[in-house]
Amino acid sequence: MRTALGLIGYPLAHSFSPAWFADRFLRDGAEGWTYELFPMAEVAELPGLLRSRHDLRGFNVTIPHKQAVLSFLDEMDPLAEQIGAVNTVEVREDGRLVGYNTDAQAFRHTLQELIGPSFAGKALVLGNGGAALAVQAILTQLSIPYTVVSRVAAPGRLTYDQVGSREIAAHHLIINTTPLGMSPAVESCPDIPYEEIGSTHFVYDLVYNPEQTLFLNKAINQGATGKNGLEMLYLQAEYSWQIWTRT
Repeated sequence: MRTALGLIGYPLAHSFSPAWFADRFLRDGAEGWTYELFPMAEVAELPGLLRSRHDLRGFNVTIPHKQAVLSFLDEMDPLAEQIGAVNTVEVREDGRLVGYNTDAQAFRHTLQELIGPSFAGKALVLGNGGAALAVQAILTQLSIPYTVVSRVAAPGRLTYDQVGSREIAAHHLIINTTPLGMSPAVESCPDIPYEEIGSTHFVYDLVYNPEQTLFLNKAINQGATGKNGLEMLYLQAEYSWQIWTRT
């Protein structure tokens, strides 16, 4: 009997998830399990997928649907409800859809590895999508003050043209939650003054393909300590797998 898992979002050609799960299936002896990509430009296509794939046990959610998928869920766990974004969905036997945010758990673990226990600075969060909401929730948990930077002006946010030397000097953790720099558009990066970054800065790019984005490259060349999103990807996948296979 086949049991399917998968990933919805658009585009998906950059995803490393199928390879990770193929390896996981082998290690666990999970015969008959598959992990498939379901490119979905509009989240409104989700009900059709569910009707056509009765073998679907669960799926991950990526850009741009981490918030839009909420309207299709029957239930969310408390953390996902608090964040307001979901990256993992469990399809229960009765057809109910339950949403989780394993991004947040994975981000917390990997961020603490990057900055260590004594970090006492502030963070700049580049982007305001579903991934940014998970990042903000964890920064709040860790009592790290943060400022969100987005393309569109909004109360309590900065726009990119407002980020100058003063803002970079005041925020020693810079987190890119946008898809800028993701393959195949590897020549793009957030528009911030990289020349103001120095050796006291930590930079975290949630993008993992390529492993060193232009954002990371520019910041590391200025002396910053950097991390990409690959470990976070694998850790959130592990948390997702535990949700889908628990008894």
